[in-house]
Amino acid sequence: MKWILTITCMVIMVLTSLLFCTSPTPKMPDTAETLGEHLFFDTILSINKKFSCASCHKPGLSFADSVDFSPGAFGKKGRRNTPSAMNVSAQTHFFWDGRATTLEEQALMPIANPDEMALPIDSAIKRLQADENYVRLFKSIFNEAPSSKTLAIALAKFENSMETPSPFDDWRINDNENALSASAKRGFTIFSNKGKCIKCHFGPDFNNVEFRNIGLFDGIKLNDSGRADFTHLASDVGKFKIGPLRNIALTAPYMHNGMFKTLRAVIDYYNDPDKVVPNPINRDTLLS
Repeated sequence: MKWILTITCMVIMVLTSLLFCTSPTPKMPDTAETLGEHLFFDTILSINKKFSCASCHKPGLSFADSVDFSPGAFGKKGRRNTPSAMNVSAQTHFFWDGRATTLEEQALMPIANPDEMALPIDSAIKRLQADENYVRLFKSIFNEAPSSKTLAIALAKFENSMETPSPFDDWRINDNENALSASAKRGFTIFSNKGKCIKCHFGPDFNNVEFRNIGLFDGIKLNDSGRADFTHLASDVGKFKIGPLRNIALTAPYMHNGMFKTLRAVIDYYNDPDKVVPNPINRDTLLS
């Protein structure tokens, strides 16, 4: 009987520890960057408080999404593929049409977009100002109550922090020959020479400041005018931002409309674009 009593006491002690132990309190934001991270994952910035930045920019997918068009707060799908929110510190334009030129400007647009988080910025600020915790955090970090300016700064600081080095950097920058496999090195040779990929994809994140029409506009089935929606220039019809290639294996599907589900499909398109889009409008001569 004694051993039964002992075991019973041990079980009670274990169950008690499981029921009444407390998890470590998460560290509260104490910098603009950590405040931005907190806001990025908080549904307070969507109209129905059910949607956050991370609903489309998923951490496990390099802060991109796995569908062609992500649904917004009301379930309505957006009109362009969700780009990665990582490795943006060297970028000079944001969104596929480049309508934002700073991260601070970019950070507020999805919040107010009726197809995304659908919350007017002034309403978002009122919510934050009515939240005692956020008021305390903003005053501690910015010495003022929440505002559109400080909200944009915090979100931008977090996005700026998400830079991912790779074995490729170790190989090219540090001359570490063991950092990259032989097949990857052969791939880079093709990428740089025969494939001509590097004509558009170069620089620290394998993109550049240009906008290109790669032939995914025909005015019929493919009728997203791209940068022309913003500039209203005929020469910009069908042009889109050249997407960075870091973490590309995690960010399928590809292109502004997510029409290619695999990297193989992307390569096949570039090998023979007319086979996929027979009558493109305004396609760059680089692909002709």
